[in-house]
Amino acid sequence: MAEEKLRTLIVDDEPLAVERMQVICSKIDDLHVVGTASDGGQALRLVEALEPDLILLDMTMPEVDGLSVAKSLSKHEERPAVVFVTAHDNYAVEAFDLDAVDYVLKPVKPDRLERAIQRALARRGEGGGEASKWLEELWIPHRSELIRIDTEEVSRIDAERDYVRLHVEDRTYLLLQTIAGLEKRLDPAKFIRIHRSTILRKDRIKGLRHDGLGVWSAEMDDGEALRIGRTYLPKVKAMAGR
Repeated sequence: MAEEKLRTLIVDDEPLAVERMQVICSKIDDLHVVGTASDGGQALRLVEALEPDLILLDMTMPEVDGLSVAKSLSKHEERPAVVFVTAHDNYAVEAFDLDAVDYVLKPVKPDRLERAIQRALARRGEGGGEASKWLEELWIPHRSELIRIDTEEVSRIDAERDYVRLHVEDRTYLLLQTIAGLEKRLDPAKFIRIHRSTILRKDRIKGLRHDGLGVWSAEMDDGEALRIGRTYLPKVKAMAGR
C-alpha cells in the first residue's frame, strides 16, 4: 500500500545523478520519491516541508555537505533515516557515527540500493531508537562497495600510518582511519588500547604475562602474545584487577 512505502528525498548536486537515482527508485516497490534537492540547505528545508522517512544523501556538495545535513538532522527528535550515496569511501566512520542506515558507493547498483532500502525498512520496523554513543559496525571499502563488519567481530586493531588494520577471524581489512580517532569511537567497556599501535577486544584477552625487566604482554585466546606499552600498562592492569 502507498502509505507503507518509505517517503524518500533524493539529495545530490549533480542533475544526472539525481535522474539516475529517480530511475532506480521508481523500480523499488518500497519507495515513494516525494522530492529532490540539489544542495544541503535545500535538503534541510524540504525535510521540514515534506517530512520524508528516508533521505538518499550525497556526501560532497558545495556549502552544506552531506555530513552537515546529517548532523543537523541528528538533533531532530523525529528524523528521517539516512542512506549516504557517494563516490567517496573515506567518510564511512563519520557517517555511522551519525547513525546512518547505510553507505552506498557510486555508481549505484540497483541491487545494492535495494539492500540499503531493506535495512531502512528493518530500522523502521524496530522503531528507530537513539543512536549508540559507540560504533557498533564498520564499513570497509572492497572493490565497488563496502563490507559491513560488526565491531563484535573485531579481535584486534593495528595502526599502519594513516590506516588501521582490523583483524576479523582469519582475515584482515584496512580502513583509512587513525588508531587514535578510532579508539575514541569504540566502547571502552569492550576494547582497550595496550600499545600506541594496538587495540584489543577485551573478551579476547586470555591473560597477562610478565616477561621480565618490566615487560608485560597480553595473551590472546588464539595463543598470540602482544606487548603492552609502558604508557598503557596501568590501565591494562586495572582492567585485570591488579
